[in-house]
Amino acid sequence: MSKFELRKWQIEDVEDVAHYANNERIAANLRNVFPYPYTLEDAEAYVGSCAENSEECQICRAIVADGHAVGSIGIFCGSDVYEKSGELGYWLAEEYWGQGMMTEAVKQICREAFEKFDIVRIYAEPFAHNTGSRRVLEKAGFSLEGIMRKGVCKKGKIYDYCMYALLRD
Repeated sequence: MSKFELRKWQIEDVEDVAHYANNERIAANLRNVFPYPYTLEDAEAYVGSCAENSEECQICRAIVADGHAVGSIGIFCGSDVYEKSGELGYWLAEEYWGQGMMTEAVKQICREAFEKFDIVRIYAEPFAHNTGSRRVLEKAGFSLEGIMRKGVCKKGKIYDYCMYALLRD
């Protein structure tokens, strides 16, 4: 596994994010809020919002390897009837895929979220065809709770997505 660290975002990370996030293969497996092409302006907005985050109801971290911010990982607490749950989201530069880095990053941020927040459940919703992300979650201890058939629309195509969860106990 490549060495990495999770750290708070810094404004200096903008150029790295603009570079590494500008990848159609990454965007294809994320929600539409993650654009492709990914511009410097997109990176400025994202890194700025993460750097200014008070962390009262979310944790956002840069994944740093080889001196660069090469990915992002975060847990976002729910509200209303979902107040005891947190949603996990992440992406990683393609050149770091398959090295075990994201599995370890998921384990680390989930430990931090369970310590910091009064939540009992962390969930993630990868597209069903995203076997790499599904494998990350399974290796990190998440359980597949179900497949939501025809539950998402990406670029005009309908796909299944999965519900994975990790419970505090």
